[in-house]
Amino acid sequence: MSQTSDSARLAGENKYWQRAYASSNVSESRDVYDQWAMEYDQDVSGADYAAPELAAQTVVKLLGDADKDDIKILDAGCGTGLVGLRLRDLQPKGLVIDGLDLSQKMLDIARNTDVYRDLHVADLSQRIALQDDSYDIVVCVGTLTHGHVGPSVFPEFVRIAKKGGFVVATILDEIWESKGYKGEVERLGDAGRSKLVSDDVIGLTRATTTGGRRVVLRKL
Repeated sequence: MSQTSDSARLAGENKYWQRAYASSNVSESRDVYDQWAMEYDQDVSGADYAAPELAAQTVVKLLGDADKDDIKILDAGCGTGLVGLRLRDLQPKGLVIDGLDLSQKMLDIARNTDVYRDLHVADLSQRIALQDDSYDIVVCVGTLTHGHVGPSVFPEFVRIAKKGGFVVATILDEIWESKGYKGEVERLGDAGRSKLVSDDVIGLTRATTTGGRRVVLRKL
């Protein structure tokens, strides 16, 4: 990661962000986020991090005029619950949101938001212990960065989504192609498992227009 990369500028001098990007295994990542949990919301707010808002807006747009009673959403890598909170603000009724995260301490904070039905510890680099066709939308924000979770999570997200449902994920643009995420999305399309709806470039912060990639897949 170069010193002038978008992710480096977002991390700035924040020791936890830098450690998260540098982590090379599950244990390191878990330790970073456990230690960061109490300061995380303040740090991302100070950085004016835009991805949770943009992802929540995308989810609500995809729902459109559909009957929103009992819409089931999985927030994969939910952290302290920033995406869930924005979804509640934008769509206060009818959504059932479950969350997964590697860090129990992050989940403890998310639980205090009263947004989530269920919260469980999960390593997204492994098979996710959820049934096929379980959720209308799977959303993943801030997790597909430098670190241990790789593109193999996309087949899992598609598996868990209901037929006709969606996967909404944000990815660092600098690793979209180099780390194989684009290739995995294309393989899912070639296999007839999902269709790429969009993969637009987004700003990592509200003051920028680049650095991230917002990917939307529809399960076939």
